[in-house]
Amino acid sequence: AGGKRPYHTIMPSMITRQDGSLFASYGVMGGWNQPQGQTQVVLNLIDRGMDAQTAIDAPRVSMYEEPPNGPIYVEDTFGIEVLSALAQLGHPVVPASGAMRTGVVGKGQIIYRDPERGVLWGGSDPRSDGCAVPL
Repeated sequence: AGGKRPYHTIMPSMITRQDGSLFASYGVMGGWNQPQGQTQVVLNLIDRGMDAQTAIDAPRVSMYEEPPNGPIYVEDTFGIEVLSALAQLGHPVVPASGAMRTGVVGKGQIIYRDPERGVLWGGSDPRSDGCAVPL
């Protein structure tokens, strides 16, 4: 219908090191979750020091509705302790599992460049089909 905008934009991203060399290129698809998924993946790579595959495999969360009343979708792979702790803090938690995971937390790929050897490492989301292919 006319006058409507999509819930997302295409968000391929690149991260460079201070010297300008490539750190990683990556992207997470998934409508409302795109900026949330992008942020979680980059935090996994940089702050948590995960490799490309581990960073994309890591469980994610997503908020689709405006807080404070919208649910927080939390992948069940976080474990019941995390889901319970969030619920005890008053957050409306919805566990995401199976096919629902792809719909609410998105899917993505990463290509990481080793700074010493120049080797490119790919990570591809197990939540869907696809692959990371450095060119």
